[in-house]
Amino acid sequence: MHPGNRRQPRLELGVILLLSEMFNIGFSTIPRVTLFTILGQVLLYLGVINVPWSKWDVCISGDAVLRTKDYRRFILSTFEHGDDMHLYYNMISFIIKGRTLENRYGSSNFAVLLAFLVVITNGFYIALAKFGSEFLEDYSMMRSCAIGFSGVLFALKVITTAETAPGTAYIMGLPMPSKYAAWAELLIIHLLVPNASFMGHLAGILAGCLYTSTFIGKVIDSIISTITGWPMFHEHQFSFTPPSSNSYRNNYETRGFSRGAYNSGFGNSGFNNFGPNIFHRTYTSREQEYGWRY
Repeated sequence: MHPGNRRQPRLELGVILLLSEMFNIGFSTIPRVTLFTILGQVLLYLGVINVPWSKWDVCISGDAVLRTKDYRRFILSTFEHGDDMHLYYNMISFIIKGRTLENRYGSSNFAVLLAFLVVITNGFYIALAKFGSEFLEDYSMMRSCAIGFSGVLFALKVITTAETAPGTAYIMGLPMPSKYAAWAELLIIHLLVPNASFMGHLAGILAGCLYTSTFIGKVIDSIISTITGWPMFHEHQFSFTPPSSNSYRNNYETRGFSRGAYNSGFGNSGFNNFGPNIFHRTYTSREQEYGWRY
């Protein structure tokens, strides 16, 4: 850790708001993998989990990964956050998506799926940076450094939408087919939040589409089932048509999950599977100078 970069544990507004919201929702209603992932990121942000790096040491960029071979950024960058409100909005969004998908897939399956999405999303981020530098002749894309969980959240949003019956989503009050919601959020956030990582969010959408719309999703499901011993059951058929036999349904339902839990979301809390939107605050100091994005 660089001198002066040691995290100072303190309760900032975003952390207080997040904990308050979690108390209102009820910790017992948040599935355990979702809960532990959130608490881990909160403790990391607060400095309670003492790590030998600062968040700016592990932001992911094409230059850092391809030129300097710093592969730890593939994982660590995902769980760091720029400020307290960045953490707050991401974790609130994750609660919504995590409750929906973890209740559907089971905790062990969801944990492995998350691991896949972290790697695939960051892989797409590097690929987009390389593409931009080579074909758009914009090498700044290779130096653009990103941190945060929002790329994974965009992937989860695509998956959540694919698992939900076609309907209407409202983005800033505008109705649209739910299958376009992630793309609409991508554009809106890019326009309204200058310091948001367009590449990071796009990488997440591409990761979600890879899982839901190609044969790779079936391969991932097979690997997940091999690791955990439980099948991946999808309420609605993905484009790659995964297995959905009655035995899969029976095996899944004997684990204690009811169909009513599949679409519980936040119940009557006022949230839905498509919100809240992921917004990030803009920094005007060191992060902008070096092209940090989150």
